[in-house]
Amino acid sequence: MTNRLLTHLERLEGEAIHILREVAGQCANPALLFSGGKDSVVLLRLAEKAFRPGRFPFPLVHIDTGHNYAEVIDFRDRRAAELGEKLIVRTLDESIAKGRIVLRSATESRNRHQSVTLLDTVEEFEFDALIGGARRDEEKARAKERVFSFRDEFGQWDPKNQRPELWNLYNARIHKGEHMRAFPISNWTELDVWQYIAEEGLELPEIYFAHEREVVELPGGALLPVTDLTPIPAGKSSVRRSVRFRTVGDISCTAPVLSEARTVEDIIKETATTEITERGATRLDDQTSEASMEQRKKEGYF
Repeated sequence: MTNRLLTHLERLEGEAIHILREVAGQCANPALLFSGGKDSVVLLRLAEKAFRPGRFPFPLVHIDTGHNYAEVIDFRDRRAAELGEKLIVRTLDESIAKGRIVLRSATESRNRHQSVTLLDTVEEFEFDALIGGARRDEEKARAKERVFSFRDEFGQWDPKNQRPELWNLYNARIHKGEHMRAFPISNWTELDVWQYIAEEGLELPEIYFAHEREVVELPGGALLPVTDLTPIPAGKSSVRRSVRFRTVGDISCTAPVLSEARTVEDIIKETATTEITERGATRLDDQTSEASMEQRKKEGYF
């Protein structure tokens, strides 16, 4: 019998499956964050490989800003139903109605307020671990985090208080009220994700692929999609461009990029040559210190 060396993707897949099983083995009440985005779609396939033919040992959870693209929400619901797994959805609208979130204006981006609803959901269901699809190449603050990320009794993250993970040994011990975040694809890149999507033939929301859309070209090259929530700014005009989304999230802060890539293979080629990080090109709210990724993570963000 000939021993075959594992491919790069097979090694990443094996590591991720190991992490998922570690979460299930060490934690009493975990949950997997599923938004319908590409990274969480990959997590679902990895969970299938880790636990099928049984049910997942955790529910799926989505914190919905109420301002997400309809195509993504429809895909989220359909995919959860196809898998036959429990999907728990909590919305910022519920938190706003309870007075837990107070917006400065009706048009303010809700993205930075997700931490409130997320932590309330952790408390409501007494989750002791949340599995997320964050990657270290996604944004520089992500690179400061371990695979198992400890959160204190206030749900906050301290980058100086990270546990060592020598020899892939993970420590999920916590006190009551604390919880862990676990990132099985932390060592993956955006290119790895797309190559895995191609290899596994995974379905995605259509907005990941190039399509015609009305946008406003902002200073610095960012594109503002024209929607009811993001109208054309005063003094500006819109144009139609062929665009796609590299990441999906709240409409108010998620920008598309110029692209002609209409297939997974085209996206892989495009991703392999880009010099701009995923969030650097598409997240309009990561550019300010008030809403920076690191600050939000310290407040309990994903």
